Amino acid sequence: MKLGVLINHFGWVGGSAEPGATLAGISHAAEEAGFDLLGVADHVWQHPYMGGPEADELECYATLAFVAANTERVRLMSVATGVHFRHPGMLAKTVTTLDVLSGGRAGLGIGAGHYEDEARGLGIPFPPLKDRFEMLEETVQICLRMWSGDERPFEGKHYNLERPLNRPQSRARPPILIAGDGEKKTLRLVARYADACNLYPTPEISHKLDVLRRHCETGGRDYDEIEKTCMLRFDAGEGGFDADELVGRLRSLAGLGIQTVIGFIPPVDPVARLEEIGREVIPAVADL
Repeated sequence: MKLGVLINHFGWVGGSAEPGATLAGISHAAEEAGFDLLGVADHVWQHPYMGGPEADELECYATLAFVAANTERVRLMSVATGVHFRHPGMLAKTVTTLDVLSGGRAGLGIGAGHYEDEARGLGIPFPPLKDRFEMLEETVQICLRMWSGDERPFEGKHYNLERPLNRPQSRARPPILIAGDGEKKTLRLVARYADACNLYPTPEISHKLDVLRRHCETGGRDYDEIEKTCMLRFDAGEGGFDADELVGRLRSLAGLGIQTVIGFIPPVDPVARLEEIGREVIPAVADL
């Protein structure tokens, strides 16, 4: 099993005299601790679960670029971009740029999006969910076309590109993670297009993976090609962080078929927590 860390709380921005140095320290610590992936939440307002819009929130791709400059090996990914935030041509170009400059470490995490208030607040269009799922599929199609070098015009219901030119190209296509566990739409899109899924740590994980397997069988996709990832709090113990308890939860998730767990950590002493996980947790689950 591999572990990733999600930067989704930015309370240290306003509380630090040098927020850039703090983020660089977190990035270095994650890489040195042995984390495989470093993700950044893609919101423009902080989510209500994390303190609401009055809390600090950094833009995702500028933050990932900064992280890329302060690391050498860790994978980089948005977790996850709402499809309504960016035109697909610019999104593909942004991820390509991050990938080229980071030496091939970038991926695209994307979903249908939610949190209407932040979009309305900043004047970002927020179409109905049905339209956002259509936009999601077209966006993934456009990214795949641009990353393959196919410059033929794209004509869709929501997007039209006369020439989806993308130069320079990544050395290898950035992997795509489609977030969410909806059985009829999201997991169908995962089976058709994605390199990874991203599920919630609920008792339904086995069922969700069974649904994904059936979608793969229907579409002629190799189920084993898809990386199975899951979100998890790394400090969920009643008494705070408990390494043994976390290892136990990770073992359970591995038994259900999860290969990569992307966790988020509390804003207090994040570097110390990452170092502790690197010492006590990552080696204990590496062979799962």
